[in-house]
Amino acid sequence: MSTPLIQIQNLSVAFGADTANAPKAVHDVSFSIAPGEKFALVGESGSGKTVTALSLLRLNQDVRYDGSILFDGKDLLRQSERAMRGVRGNDIAMIFQEPMTALNPLFSIGNQIAEVLRLHEGLGNRAAALRAVELLDHTGIAEPARRANAFPHQLSGGQRQRAMIAMALACRPRLLIADEPTTALDVTIQVQILELLNRLQREENMAVLMISHDLNLVRHFADRVGVMEHGRLIEAAPGAELFDHPREAYTRKLLASHPQRLVEAIDEGAEAAPLIRAAGLRCTFKISRGWLRKENFVAVDNAGLALARGRTLGIVGESGSGKSTLGMALLRLSAANVQGEIDFQGRRLDRLSSAAIRPLRAGMQVVFQDPFASLSPRRTVEQIVGEGLALHQPRLPGGALRAAIVEALRDVGLEADILARYPHAFSGGQRQRIAIARALALKPALLLLDEPTSSLDVSVQQQVLRLLADLQRKYGMSYLFISHDLAVIRAMAHEVMVMQEGKVVERGPVEIVLAQPSHPYTQRLLEASSYGRSAPRPA
Repeated sequence: MSTPLIQIQNLSVAFGADTANAPKAVHDVSFSIAPGEKFALVGESGSGKTVTALSLLRLNQDVRYDGSILFDGKDLLRQSERAMRGVRGNDIAMIFQEPMTALNPLFSIGNQIAEVLRLHEGLGNRAAALRAVELLDHTGIAEPARRANAFPHQLSGGQRQRAMIAMALACRPRLLIADEPTTALDVTIQVQILELLNRLQREENMAVLMISHDLNLVRHFADRVGVMEHGRLIEAAPGAELFDHPREAYTRKLLASHPQRLVEAIDEGAEAAPLIRAAGLRCTFKISRGWLRKENFVAVDNAGLALARGRTLGIVGESGSGKSTLGMALLRLSAANVQGEIDFQGRRLDRLSSAAIRPLRAGMQVVFQDPFASLSPRRTVEQIVGEGLALHQPRLPGGALRAAIVEALRDVGLEADILARYPHAFSGGQRQRIAIARALALKPALLLLDEPTSSLDVSVQQQVLRLLADLQRKYGMSYLFISHDLAVIRAMAHEVMVMQEGKVVERGPVEIVLAQPSHPYTQRLLEASSYGRSAPRPA
């Protein structure tokens, strides 16, 4: 290998006010990255991947660093804060996991990119604005001049990630840190972003440090791979060697952690009355087309479905295909104007007022994609899980209420000793279990699962999926399972419905649709979902 661009030697990181006695999040980690090399760090949540990456830019708060990080012969851990401001964004840039939180909602995309150019390159306002448009165009954003004036909330997930990449590349850094750059994106956008990073890396001859729990994408992308467990780098090897001949048991466990089929096929001869049925659903939003002009945007167009008790219907499609809008409309939670028939347990929801629907909500619950956003940070676990019970069963005695909360927690594999703790004290997988317990406490007949595992690493994802399958068998619940991950749908769903631009383009048993898709769009989704699994790694 050539002379390293950056060399991490015996890096240790300890958090806490008393950092001298605090436990270490990273223990004696050592690795190097050569100019133009693509290096990936993989491991479960809490393994220390992101803490290690943030250490390169000294972005961790309230920490003590030990060891050294050599870049251009200088130890970054010993540099002043003023010197580090010259390194950040200029020599080393970072793409963060969630662009919606990393981008400033009060400034346009173009202004945020131009700010980097003004600070680091000394460009004037006009030159910086023109360069921002060029960067957006370089990262594949359509109509870059118009998108430069857009705010983050006005862009799709894939566009926001491209804007983050444009910002990171503004000063032509020699090292790009990409922290889970494709986690919450659908499969086709994931492929586009990864191919974009590959192209830009070759054109700029950048080194890239990728942090990811998606081993299939890492297999396709990285030249070398390091595996972290409990803050330690336990294995590092060229990509092909590590995936084909892993040395460590933990690495073999990660490679084997992919969704397994967890439900039985439907007996086609067995007729079952639908728990929920919908026909002719049309969901429209009013969108602005200027100061005084608004028009209808059709998010869901003439969709229908039927779901029996104890079964799972998977709903798949790209971002913007209408999956979540359809799910929210079925439960009468959508902000859209909804037309069509919705029948739940023999009641026509589309004909009921909000007040009349409220008592029925105990039978239909939701688990959202991001539990950290959907769980109140000001409430304890006991208050969160007991919220629905207190609302729908207000006369339940205090002892019975707590017993029901403890039962719901134990159903999801958590114990009563966490009742007084708050969401921030838990890992992503534990928070998702708490969110499931909150929904489960009311023993609903229908559970809407909106991307419940998309932000979880592979081993925790499998744990949550197995938990959901066990709960369905135990309580006979029906699941509407929204996901962009076809492997998850293959593991969990009895039937699948494919949506494209608001329309249902294909539906049927999972075994048929995902094995022999008839619609070109479904075929394209399946092709994108297999990216990196069998294709050879690029040189």
